[in-house]
Amino acid sequence: MSASPSAPGALNWFLIIALGVIWGTAFMGVSTALTGLTPWWITAGRVGLAALILLPVGALMGQGLGKVRGGRAWAVIAFMGLISTALPFALLSWGLTQVPSAFAGVAMGTVPLLVLPLVAVFSPDEGIGPRRIVGVVLGFAGLVLLMGPGAFGEGKLAGRLACVGAAACYAVGSVVTRRAPPIPPVAFAAGSMLIGAIALVPLAYAFEGVPELTRAAALWALFYVALLPTGIAAIIRVRVITTAGSLFMSLTSYMVPLWAVIFGVTIMGEALPAQLFWALGIILAGIGISQSRAIAQQLRPKTKT
Repeated sequence: MSASPSAPGALNWFLIIALGVIWGTAFMGVSTALTGLTPWWITAGRVGLAALILLPVGALMGQGLGKVRGGRAWAVIAFMGLISTALPFALLSWGLTQVPSAFAGVAMGTVPLLVLPLVAVFSPDEGIGPRRIVGVVLGFAGLVLLMGPGAFGEGKLAGRLACVGAAACYAVGSVVTRRAPPIPPVAFAAGSMLIGAIALVPLAYAFEGVPELTRAAALWALFYVALLPTGIAAIIRVRVITTAGSLFMSLTSYMVPLWAVIFGVTIMGEALPAQLFWALGIILAGIGISQSRAIAQQLRPKTKT
């Protein structure tokens, strides 16, 4: 059994900032991959390549798939591979054919707000107090503004719904992970990616046939998304949670949307309306209110008794 998380140190701060930047580039990477590849093959390639990275890493760390014990553990891994990996990645890949990368990044900022109602229903022992209720209400007001007809003129409603649907899948996955039996974390991530790939490759072939590459930059973007935001980021996430805790990890909820907007504007040249920035601010304020007390307690230096 691993030691309980301690107060975040300098390495944890470096890793979480790096993770915010890495995840913030994922939407830009997928958008670039879409210039030369089709959505289903981007999703299948991303998950499949990530599995190829995580499986040997897990084996080297003593967290290979052989360490997964019991049918319930495998059921959770399968659920995560399909509902919290394959499905949201597919929704994002298709959604990014309809909306800019910055929009998708801001939509991902709603994940911690979507988690709270699920926790209230499926894990009531964790408690949902007035502060969290206010934060959720404010955050959902930002989501309504984000989804509104003026949030992005050329973006289609179906694309926006796909991005928010991906965020909802991540929220469901977060609640399932909390209630999962003990599973080595790297084996958990590798198994989920493997099952996701097994499901996605046949679907990609059925829907889009043999993959065709029309632009070399798209292939490099796919390799990047698979290597960093999907594969290596999963390992960094495990490191941060096991050494500093999941509450500290939740700080990425502030970083990812901001970096996604920054990269979307500066690198992708996306012209974003003021309404999207207002929505981003309201969503971040909702996250801040809902998690302020818990994060403050997590960051407070611990004294030995």
